[in-house]
Amino acid sequence: MTPNPEITPITEELASHYHKVLQLLGEDPSREGLLKTPMRVAKAMQVLTRGYEMDAHEVLTGALFKEDYNHMVIVKDIDFFSLCEHHMLPFYGKVHVAYIPNGYITGLSKIARVVDIYSHRLQVQERMTMQIRECIDETLHPLGVMVVVEAKHMCMQMRGVEKQNSITTTSEFSGAFNQAKTRQEFMNLISH
Repeated sequence: MTPNPEITPITEELASHYHKVLQLLGEDPSREGLLKTPMRVAKAMQVLTRGYEMDAHEVLTGALFKEDYNHMVIVKDIDFFSLCEHHMLPFYGKVHVAYIPNGYITGLSKIARVVDIYSHRLQVQERMTMQIRECIDETLHPLGVMVVVEAKHMCMQMRGVEKQNSITTTSEFSGAFNQAKTRQEFMNLISH
């Protein structure tokens, strides 16, 4: 469920800027179809960037459990949507996360929440991949973490080179995943 932000002074200020943007684009913001657009866009942007108001480390520690399990835990195919900070156009795809516990595990949904927090900011895919890995590393202190992000970028599809089927893949890993054999096991498991 996507939260509907209440109208705050920030929402109103954003809406006034979007009103001006519409004028600068040559539109008439007072015409029927655009009358409520500045406020809709302001609210949408607050939802799309709500990750700035959340602490990913706090989310993970909120469901931290002592457990002697020390094999790979994988949460794959986590859907995400983000906004490219260069053009403020969407990029979207899937995130695959693995970690090897070192005495503590976290709730599986918390991994997906970490992805949501970092994806709901103005981003580049490379940084988002790194932030997810760093957060899990710094909070859980596992034996290793690996994150793979596969995404389509609207800034490449709608403008510029206009390539519709290109997918960008990034990865970040640490600890036990520095071993090629462990990385390969993860890659094999997420490809099924």
